[in-house]
Amino acid sequence: MRNKLFIFKKNKNDKLKKVEFHVHTCYSKDSILTFPFILLMCKLKKINCIAITDHNEITGAILYKEKLKKYGVEVIVGEEIFSKDGEIIGLYLKEKIPENLSASETVALIKKQNGIVYIPHPYDEKRKKTVLTLDALKEIVDEVDLMESYNGRNIKKYYQQKQKHIVRENNLVGVVGSDAHTFYELGRNYCLLKSTNKDEIVKSINDGLFFTKSCIKYAHFNTKIAKVIQLVKRRDINGLCRIINNKCKGKM
Repeated sequence: MRNKLFIFKKNKNDKLKKVEFHVHTCYSKDSILTFPFILLMCKLKKINCIAITDHNEITGAILYKEKLKKYGVEVIVGEEIFSKDGEIIGLYLKEKIPENLSASETVALIKKQNGIVYIPHPYDEKRKKTVLTLDALKEIVDEVDLMESYNGRNIKKYYQQKQKHIVRENNLVGVVGSDAHTFYELGRNYCLLKSTNKDEIVKSINDGLFFTKSCIKYAHFNTKIAKVIQLVKRRDINGLCRIINNKCKGKM
């Protein structure tokens, strides 16, 4: 990726927007990131726009869109949907899309809302259960608008190489996805874009500038803690027992 300081000097007078895609909030099952921390980091890191893509939920994105607008921060309403074939993100959504549909059904519902189809982490050995299968990708590839060529939670450097390869192999537009679940991940992986208008976003990303940093090692561990906190808040005893059981089996 390009040198961050050089690019900022070069473009300090340009009207480029600092945009962070694939952000989770406390409305996701594995995040406790609340509005005050999002606002704080957006201001500290000078983020103009974030795409909130909670797991199987858009309530937080809609709520924070209105709240952040008052502070000059734009929100793209999105959802990271767990289809039967793996995760797919819809951007610029108005309604929640149900989980556990096929990839093609999920994409059809995104398009029905005139949304953007975005494939997160097309390769990740740690999260292979949630990565969209290559067979499913082949079926929907003509409907895909964006695919992550870098995910901010890559724990291995070669994941990025694999992700870039899949993007190029399918002739898709690559994008940097933050995948932030905690406040300290915000502002580390982002794009500088001319426009966040839905009709211009794909071209804007294709012409944009990308900035990346390696995954913070304890970020995934903190996500596990967040899952437990969320289960306690929901009083989900079965969920807690399942985590304890998996931990005892060495699967957590």
